[in-house]
Amino acid sequence: MIKAITFDLDGVYFTSDSFSNFKKYLSIDSFNDNYMTQFKQGILSEDQFWNLTRQEFNIKLSNQEISRLLADSYFVNQNVVDYVKKVRSQGIKTCICTNNFPTRINSLNQKFNFLSDFDIQVFSYQVGAVKPDLKIFQALIEKSGVQPQEIFYADDKQINVDAAKSIGINAVVYTNFEKFVSSLTSII
Repeated sequence: MIKAITFDLDGVYFTSDSFSNFKKYLSIDSFNDNYMTQFKQGILSEDQFWNLTRQEFNIKLSNQEISRLLADSYFVNQNVVDYVKKVRSQGIKTCICTNNFPTRINSLNQKFNFLSDFDIQVFSYQVGAVKPDLKIFQALIEKSGVQPQEIFYADDKQINVDAAKSIGINAVVYTNFEKFVSSLTSII
């Protein structure tokens, strides 16, 4: 029996083009992967990451302006938002398990107040590991208080789904809302 439904943020709860929009607004194609990974792991602070990024890409925006731009770039997947609220009202735990960084979480929560819809929140920067590292999925299991087989997890990346499955979590690649619901319904 599924007792916890877990969502990735980018590409599942938020539209798949949201982060791309943000990069376009900053006029960059991609972030420095090494810096971004360290930021998502909590190794680099917000100031450290954004200072390095400003230097690398000659960005003149303050942290506050970057946060505002980030929030303006994002849109929720309304079907997922409604579903989260529905299953939570039925007594199923709602969870987030995401590779993320504080600037994005704080900016998006100010705009959408989405954290209040989730019982369990597992962020890579708090755990010190990014998916597909099993440490982040172990943290999800521990924080949720349920067995791995009682968790249903949706992510837009196959490698993360495979990692979750390797420790017994029911996981699917999120491609669209209808397939997500169909996959979940077949397990429940």
